[in-house]
Amino acid sequence: MSTFNIQGKKIVISGGTGVLGQTAVSYFLAQGAKVCILNRNPDKLEKLLEDWRDISGDVFGFSGDVTDEKFLQKVRAGIVERWTSIDVLVNAAGGNMPGAVIQPDSSFFDASVSDLRKVFDLNLMGTLLPTYVLADLFPKDSHSSVINYSSMSADRVITRVLGYSMAKGAVDIFTKWLAVEFATKYGERIRVNAVAPGFFLTEQNKNLLTNTDETLTSRGESIIQNTPFGRFGRAEELNGILQFLMSDASSFMTGTVIPVDGGFSAFSGV
Repeated sequence: MSTFNIQGKKIVISGGTGVLGQTAVSYFLAQGAKVCILNRNPDKLEKLLEDWRDISGDVFGFSGDVTDEKFLQKVRAGIVERWTSIDVLVNAAGGNMPGAVIQPDSSFFDASVSDLRKVFDLNLMGTLLPTYVLADLFPKDSHSSVINYSSMSADRVITRVLGYSMAKGAVDIFTKWLAVEFATKYGERIRVNAVAPGFFLTEQNKNLLTNTDETLTSRGESIIQNTPFGRFGRAEELNGILQFLMSDASSFMTGTVIPVDGGFSAFSGV
């Protein structure tokens, strides 16, 4: 059997109905995994579940706020009832808000403190809390994996996205800290890693990167110019690294943040 095999693994993924999340869920199911999806929009979740059940019978989900511990406790109870344990937790939920973005005609002093707090809460606490509530469902006699979603804005300055950058930088530190904590306490039983997607067109960034006629904005053009592959990523191009990190193929990896970015993080711009 391949060390990349994820058949039968019980995967919980937050943000599973977003552009990147949907593609990941479909891929996991096609590989024979079992999937529980967390999202905010119950109508969207139910519609997608109808499609996903054509791929696999063992897919279900919960709609609520991943920064709400009470909601997560309900999720935990539902998972225990259906599965007893889980093998993988993918923290893909995240996002941005207009007031946490510095507009071209404004400055740092115009940022909304309220929106900055909300963005920080969603991206950092929306990663920490699901791990806090659900990670003790990992079995004691098996190897399990936490996979967080980082960003290109975590370790370098990507202009304008102040709140998102701060939060994703914190996600990187949380990933490394928790990897060491779990390795110290539990040995090789729980690994913690992160993926750092480059620029993929999603619901969150489409208006920043493309115009209404689908041509590139000046920001979009700048990103493409600084991406050696000369294009945005495709959602399915994250599937391989996710499978790798949740499979035995990455059994000696923990505390890493892996870019999937068409060379963006390697390029100096000259």
